[in-house]
Amino acid sequence: MRGIDEIKAPIKNEMDQFERHFKDSMKSTVPLLDKITYYIVKRKGKQIRPMFVFLAAGICGGVRESTYRAASLIELLHTATLVHDDVVDDSNERRGFFSVNALWKNKIAVLVGDYLLSRGLLLSVENEEFALLRIVSDSVREMSEGELLQIEKARRLDISEEVYFDIIRKKTATLIASCCASGAESAGANAEDVAKMKLIGELIGIAFQIKDDLFDYESGKSIGKPTGIDIKERKMTLPLIYTLANSPREVRNRIMNIVKYHNTEPARVEEVIALVKAGKGIAFAEQKMFEYRDKALGLLAEFPESEYSKSFAELVHYTVDRKK
Repeated sequence: MRGIDEIKAPIKNEMDQFERHFKDSMKSTVPLLDKITYYIVKRKGKQIRPMFVFLAAGICGGVRESTYRAASLIELLHTATLVHDDVVDDSNERRGFFSVNALWKNKIAVLVGDYLLSRGLLLSVENEEFALLRIVSDSVREMSEGELLQIEKARRLDISEEVYFDIIRKKTATLIASCCASGAESAGANAEDVAKMKLIGELIGIAFQIKDDLFDYESGKSIGKPTGIDIKERKMTLPLIYTLANSPREVRNRIMNIVKYHNTEPARVEEVIALVKAGKGIAFAEQKMFEYRDKALGLLAEFPESEYSKSFAELVHYTVDRKK
């Protein structure tokens, strides 16, 4: 599997320029805000989402000034949701670093998230990028709905496969869909190609989330995080949902009892992981993940082949082959 830097090759210059655009988009006259946003920029992740924006633009007509705004808008709103998520989840870490709320407390973290959200909105309005604003605002709305739907269902532990896919389509896939759609829109693509890119992004996003769910059943050392986190948080993910739906009653009751009443006990969590593996929940989830990946690649093949489409396809493979 090629690494991120190799996949990024056709858009390396654009990604370097994007760094400056993104930093500029967060500037403030308030010293505390500048200090916090500097901290956020310094601990950025792999930047897979902006890569999808630039590669989609390259496929659909070429990168323009509008593409930089599209990528900045995505990152501003995405970062705002991450800052707010850490407050909601009472999380003290993000990508191995202290979260904003851990360093500056919840009140400041919420206000920083609001500020980033407003910067994204203003970036769009000031440049009259209303189509981009619609695409990304729809995504933020769906992300909120997906999170709330998951919280509602987690209370009763009654998530079906259909509801699970509805949750992850809204919670995770919608953001990657908006990356691909906004990249296409920024390049001047027609409505049909923008819609096709959006669907490709949605399919990738679903595969991406299933991969994240599978990490919960792998060895903690190999992926750099402890296993069983979703079980401890009573999140019903695809491997668990499949196992519950296809196991004998006594196994199903055993799993439900542990998830409901013993989800913080490491030995019991390990027992659930073993039952899910034995019940072919992992194999089923992997099969579904590859199905969504292949659907995305099939639609991508309908666009003319180029260095952008080749790197885009490699980035799709990366989302399901990554180790963490």
